[in-house]
Amino acid sequence: MSEHKHDDNCGCGHDHDHEEPVFVVSDEEGVEREMVMVYQFESENQAYAVLLDRNNPEEDGLILRVEEEDDEAFLVGIEDDAEWERVTAIYEEFARQENEKQG
Repeated sequence: MSEHKHDDNCGCGHDHDHEEPVFVVSDEEGVEREMVMVYQFESENQAYAVLLDRNNPEEDGLILRVEEEDDEAFLVGIEDDAEWERVTAIYEEFARQENEKQG
């Protein structure tokens, strides 16, 4: 049996897909979308995750707070305006830097 371990950057040349965790998120109307986590960051000792629509990555994504309870992580919406302003500014700066790298 092979000891080769596949990860996101294995570069093994094998023809296979690397699965990313998929989250099913419901909007206010109850419409479910499959989302994938594309970025995680921390601000003021709180973790956040950025999710994009799996089937439409060009559509606006979501920024959710990551909360932990009993060794389980949960994604929670951000309702505080000041917190929202802070985390969107952080993500926008990250996105701008990534665009400059690729551009």
